[in-house]
Amino acid sequence: MADQRLPRATRVKNKQASDRQITAEQILREARESQLEDGFKAPKAFITAPEELNEYRLAKRKEFEDNIRRVGRFNAGIWIKYATWEEQQKDFRRSRSVWERALQIDYRNVSTWLKYAEMEMRHRFVNHARNVWDRAVALLPRVDQLWYKYVHMEEMLGNVAGARQIFERWMNFEPDHQGWMAYVRFETRYEEWERARTIFERYVKTLPTVKAWVRYAKFEMSHGDVARARGCYERAAEELGEDAQTEEFYLRFAEFEELVDEPDRARAIFKFALDHIPRHAATSLHARFVQFEKQHGSRSEIEDVVIGKRRFQYEEALLKNPLDYDLWFDLTKLEESAAAAATSVAVANSSTSSDTSAVPASVHARVRETYERAVAAFPPANEKRFWRRYIYLWIKYALYEELQAKDLDRTRAVYRAALEVIPHRYFTFAKIWILAAKFEIRARDVTAARKLLGRAIGMCPKDRLFRGYIELELAMGQVDRCRTLYQKYLEWNPSNATAWIRFAELESTLGEAERARAVFELSTSQPLMDMPETLWKAYIDFEISEGDRQRVRLLYLRLLDRTKHVKVWLSFASFEATPLAGLEEALEEAVKEEEGGEKGDENGHEEDERSDGEDCGTKEKEKEKEEGEVQKADENQRKVSAENESNQQSRSGKQTDERIISRFKSVLAKVKDGLVLNRLGQWVDCDDLDEMDLKPYQIWIDAGGGSPVKSEVDQHGISNAQQMYLQRKGGGGGG
Repeated sequence: MADQRLPRATRVKNKQASDRQITAEQILREARESQLEDGFKAPKAFITAPEELNEYRLAKRKEFEDNIRRVGRFNAGIWIKYATWEEQQKDFRRSRSVWERALQIDYRNVSTWLKYAEMEMRHRFVNHARNVWDRAVALLPRVDQLWYKYVHMEEMLGNVAGARQIFERWMNFEPDHQGWMAYVRFETRYEEWERARTIFERYVKTLPTVKAWVRYAKFEMSHGDVARARGCYERAAEELGEDAQTEEFYLRFAEFEELVDEPDRARAIFKFALDHIPRHAATSLHARFVQFEKQHGSRSEIEDVVIGKRRFQYEEALLKNPLDYDLWFDLTKLEESAAAAATSVAVANSSTSSDTSAVPASVHARVRETYERAVAAFPPANEKRFWRRYIYLWIKYALYEELQAKDLDRTRAVYRAALEVIPHRYFTFAKIWILAAKFEIRARDVTAARKLLGRAIGMCPKDRLFRGYIELELAMGQVDRCRTLYQKYLEWNPSNATAWIRFAELESTLGEAERARAVFELSTSQPLMDMPETLWKAYIDFEISEGDRQRVRLLYLRLLDRTKHVKVWLSFASFEATPLAGLEEALEEAVKEEEGGEKGDENGHEEDERSDGEDCGTKEKEKEKEEGEVQKADENQRKVSAENESNQQSRSGKQTDERIISRFKSVLAKVKDGLVLNRLGQWVDCDDLDEMDLKPYQIWIDAGGGSPVKSEVDQHGISNAQQMYLQRKGGGGGG
């Protein structure tokens, strides 16, 4: 032994990491794969003697008992394998012992009970099986599978009375719908119809649901008893109450009526359901109603369905955004159109075509309900930008009540409610105040209209409120009230030039020149004014219309003391260069131009349309004719210029070029809201015209009353004179 030596350790020359790293997990996996590849199977044992069989059974039982101790008693799979092995050995006593031991450990394991009873049933131990089922359903009465198996066994044995008794025991525990229907199907199989009907009565009392009543009705319908089936639906609607307001119930009820060829009843059920069930919960019902109307409905009924479909779409969109006022407008418009159609039908069916009292109240009920829901969607904040669209819902509501429903009391109530909703402390809407006042006037209650507008001015005065109130009083001829309102208006806002001008124009219209002059004097003495130039211009025009040149001159001098603007000097110069008679004629012509503006525009459009339809030859002839007229106008201009040079000292009828230009400015001062055409065809202020702009108008003035240019101006307006001038200069057509 001493001579033996240990083997010499192998020296590792390369100590670097290997390219292939081996982990413990990899070693275990490879070992497992190698075991599986071996495919080792235990050899088959052939037992030839009873002693060997007893040894095998003893070893197997020991193995099962060891597994129970090792794995755990609560593992039901081990117990089931153990009992099944004992069953295979035909030792039923030991097998029952194993099942009982398993149930003592966990009696709530349903699988254990089922396999235990099935073992007894396989070997036709009926009493043992009944004993197992009785114990199972007594300990676990809420497990439906145990009851089903128990009933099935008795029915297979032909014990119908016993099966019925088991069902009665089960029904005492009030099972779910499937349990009751299993009992009904059991009685139906043996054609016990009255027993089945009695079971249904107990069923709908124990479980009062739509599902139970629908099944009861289908049972009656399957036996051809239409009256009993309809009675089931009607009783369900009465006994369930609000619980019956479901899509499923009405859908089944309507389909039943359609099946028995009662389309009118089905239509009434559909409409009732759609009116009482929320829109989001009736999607299938609405689709089914559309399909029903396409099959059985008339044209008007189909149109009603289409309206209902659009209504449903709007409702769905409003659920997502109830503050979308455009959607509310569309929905109210839809309801108004439906109400108008229903109203026309009701009036047509009445004795007289104008009898609106025959229209049922329900026609307007849906529209009112829609408007009430719309106005209940208040804006999120007290800022006017959020309220601008919302307030029109109230206006449309009031107009509907007045014009369509013709209910004056409700219209008045709507206006009052709208005025109470608006937060006048932060802002107001003059439109709704004025509309409410005009409604009172149409209702022949002038006092109420005045009180309403007076309240508006007292709570939240606005320019538009004053103007609207004054217009109403002026339309009724109440001049004194108009004066009082103007005084209140100017006390509240003395810097409003427009108000001063309109007050003075009112007095001037009434022939009260001194009053108008006094109003103008008060306005010009105000320290602050929003548009002083407009005010002074109106004052000067007023004095010109009165024909007092000296007062006009004094006004210009007073204005020049306040401002040295070049336009004031030009206007003053044009005034001095124009005879007073010419100024008056210019003002009269300006007024006529305003009155006939619309008519002139229409004539102009007609002329344009006619000229577009003419051929090229006609256009060339017109062009030659216009050139001849321009030449005649030039000759007339030269004659007038020669006369003006020889009579420069005379102020009546003889003017210089500067005076001609100034006179034309005054002539065109009111052609179109104080604007005139420049050479580019644009409407500009009269004082903004330059020399080139004024040239065609100078041609007009110098041409005189009988010249072709003057006739063209009278017929087609100023733009044609301007166009002729530009063509003469080679610049093409005017604006």
